[in-house]
Amino acid sequence: MNAEVSAPRRKMKNLLIVDLEATCFRRGEEPPDFASELIEVGAVGFDTAERRNTGELRLFVKPVQFPALSPYCTELTGIQQADVDAGLPLDAALGRLAALYSPADMVFASWGFYDQRQIERETIRRGIPYPFGKDHISLKHNHASFYGRKHPLGMDAALAYHHLPLLGRHHRALDDARTIAAIAARMLDDGWTHTRLMP
Repeated sequence: MNAEVSAPRRKMKNLLIVDLEATCFRRGEEPPDFASELIEVGAVGFDTAERRNTGELRLFVKPVQFPALSPYCTELTGIQQADVDAGLPLDAALGRLAALYSPADMVFASWGFYDQRQIERETIRRGIPYPFGKDHISLKHNHASFYGRKHPLGMDAALAYHHLPLLGRHHRALDDARTIAAIAARMLDDGWTHTRLMP
């Protein structure tokens, strides 16, 4: 009797959901040669099968090129000058973030492409190793595609779409990462999948 044996189904990779805050000025008020620098990193490890957070990280990063926060940036984020003055150097902060990342069973994800590109820009500018593999998921664009939306929604609009609450304060890195994880859980519950699979 030749029973056909199906191959075991491979699991989706889990997500490392990252959100960043960076130095900023009101539009038109930027100093000459201004380039944004990370000031806060938030990350949530998210188990896609069990829909649960498996670990979290929140840390401040000390900017060096434009170390003084603008009043606009402080008002937007609630981050104080003393927070960033006591923050980690960028390489140490990214090392802490990389410690949460397991490329064999996890993929870097964020709401849109900004966070991935900001890390990439800063690592290139500062000559620091990029902490992730080449793969990245924009949950914002996956959300639009999955729900058949013509244009991607911002995080606030996606929360309203799903009748979900904001978890904490918007423009605080860990609070936003937790909120994005809640949206990802709803997407998974509704049948969304991604194509990155564990070995």
